Amino acid sequence: MAKGRVGGRGQGSRILRFRIPLLLIGFLLIALGVILRRSIGIAGGRELQQLDTRRAALVAQRLRLEAEVRAASSRSRLQPIAEQRLNMHVPSDSQVVIITRAPAPAPTRPHDAP
Repeated sequence: MAKGRVGGRGQGSRILRFRIPLLLIGFLLIALGVILRRSIGIAGGRELQQLDTRRAALVAQRLRLEAEVRAASSRSRLQPIAEQRLNMHVPSDSQVVIITRAPAPAPTRPHDAP
């Protein structure tokens, strides 16, 4: 009988022995990458939602403040304050003086020097 290797312990099984762990490590790395990407995406989505909520609250506050400014600067609100604190009043027709503006003189052109 010839002495030779018989069985499944040849070159093919050696390659399989290293391929399977490499495939498992590759699979684990890809799975970790997917999990990390999804975690970052979820955190970004939460932050985006919080910023959107804050923006909506700030827009509502701006609208409220604009309404308060309009109400505070209305004539019905300012007139009593001006009368009480500054002793101002709405003038009668006899107190109104209309000042007309004199026409502006025509611009003069410099004379040409000979």
